[in-house]
Amino acid sequence: MNQKADNFSFACPVCRGEVEWISAEAVHCPVDGLTFGCEAGIWRFLPPERAVALAQFRQEYETVRRREGRGSDDAAFYRALPFVAENGTQINADDADFSSRSCGVTQDKPLRVSAAWVERARSFMVLVERVFEPLETSLKRPLKILDLGAGNGWLSNRLAARGHLLAAVDLGVNDWDGLGAHHHYKTDFICLQAEFDHLPLAESQVDLVIFNASFHYSVNFTVTLSEVLRVLRPKAQVVVMDTAVYQHPASGQHMVAEREAAFLQQYGFASNSLSSENFLTYGRIQALGAAANIDWQLIWTIPAWRRLARWLKVRLRRQREPAKFPLLVGRRA
Repeated sequence: MNQKADNFSFACPVCRGEVEWISAEAVHCPVDGLTFGCEAGIWRFLPPERAVALAQFRQEYETVRRREGRGSDDAAFYRALPFVAENGTQINADDADFSSRSCGVTQDKPLRVSAAWVERARSFMVLVERVFEPLETSLKRPLKILDLGAGNGWLSNRLAARGHLLAAVDLGVNDWDGLGAHHHYKTDFICLQAEFDHLPLAESQVDLVIFNASFHYSVNFTVTLSEVLRVLRPKAQVVVMDTAVYQHPASGQHMVAEREAAFLQQYGFASNSLSSENFLTYGRIQALGAAANIDWQLIWTIPAWRRLARWLKVRLRRQREPAKFPLLVGRRA
């Protein structure tokens, strides 16, 4: 896959200043004295001190993902995502009533992993119908898009296939679950190893930013949104998908405690080396919108009756409030 750096204007992730091209695969910041290069098709925009600071988080994250059975040796698996289960079974993309049973789950693949792809598929279809089709109809040109938390690049691949210009951003660079998996695709998009709060891009050039099941990893939602708004064009949009939303903060805190306890028992660490915000609440969404001058629209990916049925189920069992995963579409007010 060819990496098209000329579709995006780079900037230093530290000072946000202009960078100088010193070769076809390296840029230099004259202010900070840092050089950033492209290795194996991935632009490495982590300054040395940030790479050290994030090393534990990246190691623990990859450990969990490997133990969950992520990745495949088959390129067809990646090209089919998100319409495929972890064991390679195709999911019917036209079936609106996804279930774990439609994933072809087998005992050697954890149910939660296969079910996660069902949710990704559902979110993707709503994203296309409610966000991309209207934008494509109105603008009639390719969109410049940031796929934040791109992982193995499945969303960048899908949107590049629709003719858009993609920059896939993630910390992971391995070739089974990170940006290194880009070699499986036939589409063309650029891969950037970078942090959400330090994007290596010049301001006001992006049409759409998508937090791809990743916004909850932000250490500070306000800071992260501020950085995203810096690179967005006027009247551009930001989408948050597949991040848990709760009515009450205590429910989200309970979820985090449950997850950390489970990880500690299963993996020997709580996987909390990065002090992420972890979840949203409706009140937090409203406050973020007011602070950043963003109007949020909540688009539900599952029908109201199913959300109600799940709520009643957990109430009868006296369990904590279940997370909801609406598609959040933000526009500058």
